[in-house]
Amino acid sequence: MTILQSLIMGLVEGLTEYLPVSSTGHLIITQYLLGMEDSDSMKAFEICIQGGAILAVLGLYFQRVAAMVRGVLGKDRAGLRMLVNTMVAFMPAAVIGLLCNDLIKEYLFNAHTVMISWAVGGIVILLYVAGRNKSGKGFGGKPLEELTWKGALGVGFMQCIAMCPGVSRSLMTMLGGLCVGLSVAGAVEFSFILGLVTLGAATCHDAYKYGAHMVEDIGWGPMAAGTVMAWASAWIAVKWMVGYLNRHSLAIFGWYRIAAALVMLALILTGFEISEKEEAPAPQPAPAEAQAATEK
Repeated sequence: MTILQSLIMGLVEGLTEYLPVSSTGHLIITQYLLGMEDSDSMKAFEICIQGGAILAVLGLYFQRVAAMVRGVLGKDRAGLRMLVNTMVAFMPAAVIGLLCNDLIKEYLFNAHTVMISWAVGGIVILLYVAGRNKSGKGFGGKPLEELTWKGALGVGFMQCIAMCPGVSRSLMTMLGGLCVGLSVAGAVEFSFILGLVTLGAATCHDAYKYGAHMVEDIGWGPMAAGTVMAWASAWIAVKWMVGYLNRHSLAIFGWYRIAAALVMLALILTGFEISEKEEAPAPQPAPAEAQAATEK
């Protein structure tokens, strides 16, 4: 992997990780368009550059995280409640992810799944937005401080749906927050805070399991470049989205996902497929007669 390729991958990761558009699907297409080889090291790299996006959100929501730390020390009851809600929301993904990770990769990690997930997610967003506008309820709701553990658990189960490639963790947690009565600002913020734990756990897991292979196959330079780019682009994307959603609905992301699904469909029709690369068969030893003939 070159530095330029890692910068492009980091840019895509940072811009899409916290937007409700699915970073996984975008990274898959980016890797394909850059002609990069599929491997365990590459898949781990795609997970580990999330570290940059995590640091961006950690910086933007430092006060909220600090309150959670003070809660552990018994100095902030609201912070402790937020920490409990975050861990409750994280548990479904932790359990289901450990149980179903291999099955998901085997049966769902393909171009058709990403395309369908993008399209369905886009339609769901547009229907939800239309329903809220039609009911006249708009996008009001309660602040994040009023989230209960039951509501947090509901958001956690919604997050599990995003294990299907192309669905988007951010989309499901934001919709989950809105469905349990949070305001748009509260749903977005809880999605980000929950992402710190969920993405952080995934990053640590893959870094521990594949770290040595990543260093050997990719190198420290590209890994560092991709992570820094993911941090910078995630910072920009999160700041923009928070400001945008304070004035607008999620509709733009619904239309974007449908457009992305059409792009994926075009790629599929031209022969694109996400699959494990087949290993070349090991060379067979020459028959004894052939070896003897060669020696003569």
